[in-house]
Amino acid sequence: MVRKLKSRSPDARASGAPSVTLIDVARVAGVAPMTVSRALHRPELVREETQKKVLAAVRATGYVPNMLAGGLASSRSRLVAVLLPTIASSIFAETVQALMDGLSVANYQTLIGLTGYSASREEALVEALLGRRPDAIVLAGTDHTNTTIDRLTRTGIPVVEIWDLTEKPIDMVIGFSHEQVGREVARHLLQKGYHRFGVISVNDPRGLRRCESFRAELARHGISECPFETLPAPATLEGGRRGLSHMLEYTTPDIIVCSSDTLAEGVLMEAASRGIQVPTDLAVMGFGDLSMAAQLHPALSTVKVGGADIGKRTAEALLERFETAPPAGPRCIDTGFAIIDRESA
Repeated sequence: MVRKLKSRSPDARASGAPSVTLIDVARVAGVAPMTVSRALHRPELVREETQKKVLAAVRATGYVPNMLAGGLASSRSRLVAVLLPTIASSIFAETVQALMDGLSVANYQTLIGLTGYSASREEALVEALLGRRPDAIVLAGTDHTNTTIDRLTRTGIPVVEIWDLTEKPIDMVIGFSHEQVGREVARHLLQKGYHRFGVISVNDPRGLRRCESFRAELARHGISECPFETLPAPATLEGGRRGLSHMLEYTTPDIIVCSSDTLAEGVLMEAASRGIQVPTDLAVMGFGDLSMAAQLHPALSTVKVGGADIGKRTAEALLERFETAPPAGPRCIDTGFAIIDRESA
């Protein structure tokens, strides 16, 4: 049975009346204050029935846990910061969802910051976040300023760089090689008999690395001409349409390789508006295997990178690190990728 506190007057806060405390919640739930603290901060240590009593008391009293005070007492804020270049595209959605799901099981919360593909903006965000004492920071990519690397190295908190690989991670890195993606896609399309290539990318560092690796592999096979359209980030359908429109003004490729599925969908739309048949007149290749890729007409050939797996493994790596001492050296997990052949190429 959950007891009820006496109701407070509507102007209690304005009059300076004290706010609800953890002791108030304990009295309403009929448990010790320490039990309330455990139920809120370490629910896995409390019986399910007791946790239900505490949560009911929290709702009844309107109690808001002071996570910072609890963090100072336990050296834990139970906050993980995740820095992404953008949320305008859904390419990171599966990763973030799997990461949040994995962390929430252990009562960790996530805070998302947007860098806008800018290393200097990432640096400013890291500086601001470190003042809030996160238990870990997750960064999309491995391209950072020296100041960011130095600050994160000195703090000693767990850092995971995701959606990329590097031989010199700050701490842990979980992802795949963008250079290898470029090479493998080039070899795959050459084996399928394509010879006239065009590339459309936004100015995302990782996307550009994939495209440059793709073009370099073509050059190794004797194909030096490969028109390259670069668009402002983030990737949009309009950008894909504009990229193809501009490229067709000076060349006629038999396949367009895009740095994202979103751009590729825009290319398909522009091709359809011009009466260009895909893949007969023009083939299209994307990247990311977003949920819409298989549903397009024609279905989009692309590269699957396992975004959900990256998020899941990141959560697992962080939870393991929170409970154990860090390993002797950096931890690197290669999640790989797969080329998906569908109707568009």
